[in-house]
Amino acid sequence: MTDILSLTPGVARNTIAAWLAERGEPSYRIQQIFPRLWQRPVMSWREATDLPADLRAALDEAFPLSTMTLAVHQVSVDGTEKFLWQLADGQAIESVLIPEGKRRTLCVSSQVGCALGCVFCATGRMGWRRNLSPAEIAGQVRQVAMRDPAKPPTNVVFMGMGEPLLNWEAVDTTLTILNHADGCGIGARHLTLSTVGILPNLAKFAARPEQFRLALSLHAPTSTLRGPLMPVERKYHLSDVLAALKQFRRRVTLEYVLIGGRNDSLETADELAAIARPLAAHVNLLPLHPGGAPDLSPSPRAHMLAFERRLKRHGIEAVLRRSRGLDISAACGQLRVEVGRGSKVPAQEHAGVEQ
Repeated sequence: MTDILSLTPGVARNTIAAWLAERGEPSYRIQQIFPRLWQRPVMSWREATDLPADLRAALDEAFPLSTMTLAVHQVSVDGTEKFLWQLADGQAIESVLIPEGKRRTLCVSSQVGCALGCVFCATGRMGWRRNLSPAEIAGQVRQVAMRDPAKPPTNVVFMGMGEPLLNWEAVDTTLTILNHADGCGIGARHLTLSTVGILPNLAKFAARPEQFRLALSLHAPTSTLRGPLMPVERKYHLSDVLAALKQFRRRVTLEYVLIGGRNDSLETADELAAIARPLAAHVNLLPLHPGGAPDLSPSPRAHMLAFERRLKRHGIEAVLRRSRGLDISAACGQLRVEVGRGSKVPAQEHAGVEQ
């Protein structure tokens, strides 16, 4: 059996075409079969009723379509949707769909858990379980598209569970699947990879010719402040990561979670501006989602606004994002951790919750 959804579209097409030729099938069958992978996806080949029954059965045996089981679905009053997917081996991952006007941004996971242990992230607190395959990463987009074919995701951000650059081989393939015209057909500038700065694979990502977006999970402008928040600082020093970013040919976004009393002083904003300016970077200021780190406190609203104003006075393009999904378990890894430890989903979350 071949995991056809883990192959790039070009390889998948050639693989199916060769299989059809071996069976003596007419060549036009590839035009009926191939779009069912990503463009008009089906849960199983049995649903492709424009194909003969015996061919569908043979496809199910040769190229079974890996799917995920929706374990929990939460819908926030602001329209944010959280999905907890159960995988074939019983592990679970999350995706978050954020609608905003015509844009439908899906935040996908690249690993089950995460080994990096960032103190403000629920995923980091659960540890690392395993890497996801391309079929499991891109499959999150596929599953959401199948739920509402008229409204597939328009943007994808690798900001869910896991560090994408620690699963580079699968993420590399996934980027091709999502971007390729015969795959999901999502424009490169609508695909954003977020990383803490895994230097060897950051260079590989930078070498790709497409205009994929890069976001650095920064959260502190100095090693002294960053180290206690992000243990990865001990291996990949901030100064080296910033030097690597200067070689990146595309605009970089700096992601910065504001944590009360830890990284939200005006002096810290000045230091952040000094980093952002030479990179011509955009700064996303993010309120700490209380569900991700119950022992940390979000910055007060007034502090966050003052921090944003300070950056703008330095000429930095900065935006204070509003928290989405505060009434559901929308923090990265929060729902997976809650379900894993047997926590009951709060009653208010059952309005619009599908299980």
